[in-house]
Amino acid sequence: MRIFKFILLVFILGSIIPNKSLAQKTANREAYAAGKFYEENRPQLLSDLYTLFSETQKLNTENVLAIISPHAGFAYSGKVAAWGFKQVAPKKKFKNIFILASSHTMAIPGASIYVAGNYETPLGEVKVNTLLADSLIGSNPNLIFLAEAHRHEHSIENQLPLLQYYFEDNFQIVPIVIGTDNKKALQSIASSLKPYLNADNLFIISSDFSHYPKYHDAQKADSLTALGILSNNVSEFEKAIRENTNMHYPGMVTSACGRTALLTLLYMTENMSNVKFAPIKYRNSGDVSFGDKNRVVGYFSIVLTQKNIDHSSDFLSKQDKEDLINIARLTIEEYLNTGEIILLDPEQFSDNLKKSSGAFVTLNKEHQLRGCIGRFFSEEALYKVVQKMAIAAATQDFRFQQVKPYEMDVIEIEISVLTPLKKIQSIDEIKLGRDGIYIIKGKQSGTFLPQVAIETGWTKEEFLGHCSQDKAGIGWDGWKNAEIYTYRAIVFSE
Repeated sequence: MRIFKFILLVFILGSIIPNKSLAQKTANREAYAAGKFYEENRPQLLSDLYTLFSETQKLNTENVLAIISPHAGFAYSGKVAAWGFKQVAPKKKFKNIFILASSHTMAIPGASIYVAGNYETPLGEVKVNTLLADSLIGSNPNLIFLAEAHRHEHSIENQLPLLQYYFEDNFQIVPIVIGTDNKKALQSIASSLKPYLNADNLFIISSDFSHYPKYHDAQKADSLTALGILSNNVSEFEKAIRENTNMHYPGMVTSACGRTALLTLLYMTENMSNVKFAPIKYRNSGDVSFGDKNRVVGYFSIVLTQKNIDHSSDFLSKQDKEDLINIARLTIEEYLNTGEIILLDPEQFSDNLKKSSGAFVTLNKEHQLRGCIGRFFSEEALYKVVQKMAIAAATQDFRFQQVKPYEMDVIEIEISVLTPLKKIQSIDEIKLGRDGIYIIKGKQSGTFLPQVAIETGWTKEEFLGHCSQDKAGIGWDGWKNAEIYTYRAIVFSE
């Protein structure tokens, strides 16, 4: 009898203590949200998914690394979620799809990764990469396995039918439920996951936005939350959350139920210069025909993309780029403070910086343009061109007031070194993200640097139309009977 009691005690303790090993895996995680958040009947679910995706379209997004996706009932948020997934090629094969969700049901000392088996939905099993999950758990004390954290958590499961329909089961997941808001824990989790944030994998961040304010209050709050995310800055995101709280919108209990999952993503991305967030689709529950506009939930799909600038023409070394950034900053600071232009010793620079080349200097303040001026042609050495364009960007850009000396503490400098212009015969020769364009018609001309296409998400026609209309002043269609030149740029910043 004592032996039996001892065995029973061990069994009970083993069922409630967080598992740390695959050796203790037990069973699949059965569907919980089916019949509650989405249709339980398989044929009807497939029909619903067909309708959701048929009402979406692919925007000008490439190299998607992550999707912020809502997780409410499909009747409310399914279309917004489908818009996000539509930005990824349906036949793209990922090694893993990581799904990060904030726990709705319980606190966890860190985050739980499911390693007990696969997830189930009415569309079948979703394979869990238990080997990778177990490896992550073994490498970070903030990552554990607690089956109870997953059992009634809908925010991971609600992503799965969408993934199954869109990717046709050709994927495996790493499901992670975050149950803490401890800053160090979230940073530690982000550190473990960041090596996987690349083109081989896809991250789904499961989160709805505002909960239960009135319709128009939700729009304001959700817009501010989205701007915090788009800044790719943890402090800006947290500031947006605080500002929403301080507005005391009636009925609102949170700006984002997946706040900790969003923070974890931002901890991974905020120091990555080659990524960019882009808004895809917004609506709230008041936008559906049966929605109550006096008490809504906000839904936003946002994607994280990897910038794809072609550096095949890059002839500058790391030291060359550092020298040019230093030249620009020191020159601007000296000129703003004294009105003098510092003298530079060419012997301090490599031969690359002594070659003649065009260049643009761009000043950004708190992620907003503060000045940008450059030239395509120059007989002068590159380092001299950068020096002159730096002063011009700070003092001569007619769109802005002259930069004040105190602003230099928060201004970031970006330099684009240009290759020679090449006249094209067809716009098919233009590759977005690789080529800048220079449009000239008579005495009118205008240009966009290569990175503008990436930063705006414009199509090729929009890229040409905006340059023609906004820069050259020859109308939206003016490019069609103008001369068009392309060039490439070596782009780098502080």
